[in-house]
Amino acid sequence: MRVTEHVHAIKIPFKLMISPGVLMNRLVYAYPIYGKRIGLIDSGVAASHNIIFDYLRQTGRSPKEIATLVLTHSHPDHIGGAYEVVAGSGCQVAAHIEDKPWIEDIESQFRARPVLNFHSLVENSVKVDVVLQDDGDLELGEGQILKVLHTPGHSKGSISLFFPEDGALFTGDALPKWGGLPIYEDVLASLKSLRKFQKIEGIKVLFTSWDEPRFEDIYGLINQGAKYIQHIHELVCSERAKSPSADAVELGARVLQALGFPETALSPMVVNSIKAHLKVSDRKDLLAP
Repeated sequence: MRVTEHVHAIKIPFKLMISPGVLMNRLVYAYPIYGKRIGLIDSGVAASHNIIFDYLRQTGRSPKEIATLVLTHSHPDHIGGAYEVVAGSGCQVAAHIEDKPWIEDIESQFRARPVLNFHSLVENSVKVDVVLQDDGDLELGEGQILKVLHTPGHSKGSISLFFPEDGALFTGDALPKWGGLPIYEDVLASLKSLRKFQKIEGIKVLFTSWDEPRFEDIYGLINQGAKYIQHIHELVCSERAKSPSADAVELGARVLQALGFPETALSPMVVNSIKAHLKVSDRKDLLAP
């Protein structure tokens, strides 16, 4: 769907295996920015190019017009369709240097972060042509510029993008959703990234990877994301106080239960998030200055 003058949103459904034989319905968004050429933010999972290319054709554009594919980070639901997008368009790929190794060598990512159905989500490795830096500009053509923000926490190389022309902020997975599964590598880095969002002036529409575009209470949603991280932290600390000898797996199960998730939702990614909280368990209020 067209959201602003230049930005369109494409919803891509997929299934994530969270435990052997257990699939969870998920969704992710890809965002084409229309100008003389097209800049595409994220590529969805394997075979998502069919959904993306069909949408472009339905709106009178061609896949060959994609000049740049920007990957907000290296996880399967964001890079999974990149290989076929590049093959079908000839576009260049842009990403942060910290996530470049996992994009260019998907097997190294699978070894380090073994998502159970990883190989059904990611088509192949792709070469990163443009290395992005914090506070840099990425030109899309015709004066269209994406402002690049390094927003780690969910991954080391997570980036967010601000498109001043439409007042559009793209956060990838850097902004957590209240009530969502906790998936991040570094709690304090995540909160620092959220504080970076709060300093951006002129945000008119928020584009996350997991929700429909939002025009209202954007800064409130950012605050809510920070409060959710603090809420999870309090749960982790509380459960650890009850059972000091419990490991991250046991604590994770208890935290998910408190959040209302089924036991089957406890994946290695969630366990890593619990470990991230345990690293800073000496700090009770993570939101304090």
